[in-house]
Amino acid sequence: MKKTILLGVCFYLALCLCACSEAEAPEPEFVLTYAENQAQNYPTSLGGERFAELVKERTGGKVVVQVKYAGEYGTDEEVVSQMQFGGIDFARISLAVIADEVPILNALQMPFLYQDAAHMWRILDGETGTELLQVFQEAQLIGLSWYDSGARSFYSTKPIRSMEDLKGMSVRVQNSQLAMDMVSLLGAEPVYVDHNDVLYAFETRKITAAENNWPVYQYMDHYQVAKYYTVVEHTRVPDVQIASQRTWEILPEEYRQVILECARESALYQRNLWVRNDIFARAAVIDSGCEIIFLEPEEKLKFRETVQPLYQKYCGDHLDLIKAIQAEAAAPIGTGEGSSAPEP
Repeated sequence: MKKTILLGVCFYLALCLCACSEAEAPEPEFVLTYAENQAQNYPTSLGGERFAELVKERTGGKVVVQVKYAGEYGTDEEVVSQMQFGGIDFARISLAVIADEVPILNALQMPFLYQDAAHMWRILDGETGTELLQVFQEAQLIGLSWYDSGARSFYSTKPIRSMEDLKGMSVRVQNSQLAMDMVSLLGAEPVYVDHNDVLYAFETRKITAAENNWPVYQYMDHYQVAKYYTVVEHTRVPDVQIASQRTWEILPEEYRQVILECARESALYQRNLWVRNDIFARAAVIDSGCEIIFLEPEEKLKFRETVQPLYQKYCGDHLDLIKAIQAEAAAPIGTGEGSSAPEP
């Protein structure tokens, strides 16, 4: 009998605790969406998760951000279009997706612009980067923070040891006119393929090469069909975390400030993850038997000189910005790995 009474009391207390817990949990004022085109365990996805956690924590549960992965909301281009109409609230996208619409952003994705990663972060974390986040408003978006996307190089089904080897290749590029023009200048045929379809494009021989970073090469299994990775590091195109301007305008100022702080903290978190994942991805593809090719300095110089006309074509009105970025380099312009841009 005593045992029955004791169990009843415990059950009653448990119900009271649950009721108190539910009563303490605030009803969200805003439930917002966040688009991410990578898998849930990818560094940018984990950065998005961290952002959502921080926002919920620092608004006391009043703002909830729901992150959707693996392109559930569509391609980056489709996501941006939906954001401009308020259909999606937040996203992490490649800068290349929006640069055609906001041309000054092309300055950040010019070939051989930066000396190394440290050079790029001095620019993006400084006054220039802060000012460029403001220009997203031209596309009805709000720039929140810069995410790391590494350095892009070529990988292929046959070795690329020189520009001559690129001739006749079909190279997957992002949906960016600048990227297409760069590949054309290098003597190859640019082919736009959506990020999630690149593996299939290799398998069906629609493409024979692509250009991207180490983690994408490994995470997306591209190394299984393209066994040669040529370290060119021709571009360092950052990703950007953005908000819909329509969403931004309905948020109270206090929540806007919290969201900005959380976005910047999540970016630092993501960058640290990126460095570790970059190292892991390199080691994994090397262990799998892929061949890693480093260009000779004189060959890399040919690449740099060949793409030089892009500076005038895409940044003719922003050459002062290009020169300011170059001036931030810690060392003189060189021809070796990680060198900065040619003079426009």
